Amino acid sequence: MAIFTDIERQVATLRTLLGDDVGADDLAARMSALSGDQLVETLEHAAAVARCVERISIVGAGVAAHRSGRGAGHSGLAQSRGHRSPAALVQEIAGVGRAEAQRHVRLGVVVLESGGSDEAPAATDDDADAQSNDQQESTPLPWHAPLTSALLAAEISSVQHEAILRGLGEPPAESDGADAVEGDAGADAVEAWRCAAELLITESHLRTVEELRQAARTMRDRLDPDGAARRFRERFERRSFRMWVDPDGVQHGHITFDDEGGAWMTTIRDAALRPRRGGPRFVDEEERERAEALATDSRSNEQLGYDLLLDVLRAGALADAESVFGTRQAGVRIVRVVDSTTGARISEHTEDYLTPLPAAAVDQRVCDTGTIQVTVDRSGNPLDVGREHRLFTPRQRVALATRDGGCCWRGCDRPASFCEAHHIDAWTAEGGRTDVDRGILLCRYHHMQLHHGGWRITRDGREDFRLHPPGDAPPVPLPRRTALSYRWAGIDPPPRRFPPTG
Repeated sequence: MAIFTDIERQVATLRTLLGDDVGADDLAARMSALSGDQLVETLEHAAAVARCVERISIVGAGVAAHRSGRGAGHSGLAQSRGHRSPAALVQEIAGVGRAEAQRHVRLGVVVLESGGSDEAPAATDDDADAQSNDQQESTPLPWHAPLTSALLAAEISSVQHEAILRGLGEPPAESDGADAVEGDAGADAVEAWRCAAELLITESHLRTVEELRQAARTMRDRLDPDGAARRFRERFERRSFRMWVDPDGVQHGHITFDDEGGAWMTTIRDAALRPRRGGPRFVDEEERERAEALATDSRSNEQLGYDLLLDVLRAGALADAESVFGTRQAGVRIVRVVDSTTGARISEHTEDYLTPLPAAAVDQRVCDTGTIQVTVDRSGNPLDVGREHRLFTPRQRVALATRDGGCCWRGCDRPASFCEAHHIDAWTAEGGRTDVDRGILLCRYHHMQLHHGGWRITRDGREDFRLHPPGDAPPVPLPRRTALSYRWAGIDPPPRRFPPTG
């Protein structure tokens, strides 16, 4: 649909909902008078109008960047208006922050590179423009062209576009260094990246931006394992800790974590502060009292985190796990995906937050902590263990965490350690089995929402779970996290999701 036609259609609906000539002073009162369904509909149409207008702004920012290239000198579009860069020009016009203006410029340049305009971003003068225009017909579209098409067609938002674009990065054929590939292999890599982008576009309406970004990084690591190992080493080399004293005598510190160190620190924080951060309910009375004391503590989460870090540093390797963390000791639990027929490793990631780790780091961790074997199918579904227990056993919880990766409620990003196991079949009323196939991980908030808000979850065999809202609203599918879907994709026989890089 044409942009202005789409805007007119959305505005017409907003007029119907809010009134033909609502004034700025009356807007709050008009919207407060709307019913719940009308308010949601109003927000949806307002967001659609904003996306339409944002497309114009993004493309305009890209054209402005092209016309403000270094070759234009002081006569460039931004420079002639007293700005150092096109982002500064956009920032002044739109009244947004520097980061938002720079994001619009980046996306605008990508749109032009993807064939969205006759203006080529690399050109710097009229002669270069003419030469570029002559060459465009023979220049193949970049791998991210589907993202540009989806953005301009309003199928994805600009934030989703950037999450997928930056998460996938560049194919090996277009990157620097010794790992770059050439020839047919390079063409295969570009095609694989294009296919991955198209898949993520189709899933964008089901995923949060954070999950899209994580899924894109997971797919990139699967498509380019050599590059994944290199990026892990690069992040490891950037690890640092420094301290300084400001003029007032206050000491400051700054830490840049590597992947494993960041995962370790996150689990320490989450294990100790889970009552303040939405973690699971405590069962025994002593733990409940500890949780209530922590929830009512006058310190901020940041202050509690600081005191926790110092406690751990003081206690060192001999820390009393029960007194510091409660019943669940902090630690990095790693999931290793292995092909049961060949024994070949497919991938490794942390249970919480699904952080990928290279094989060497996993081997080092296994030497210290050992392993628990969980057999799953290619969709990540573990085996049943029956109705012997009213509650899920620790091994079943490991299996649920392996399959679900965290809270399964749409849009929730709580990790597995923050979740509780929910029986989708009531134990007493429906004779529900304590099987992993009939259980699902939900964070404390969404578990309570389900039981007290009239929601329910169903599942047909081993298909995706379905969330049923109260009333007659249609069920909402709960597909497994995208990053996990692509991790299980390598288990034999693999579903065809994207072509190999060659």
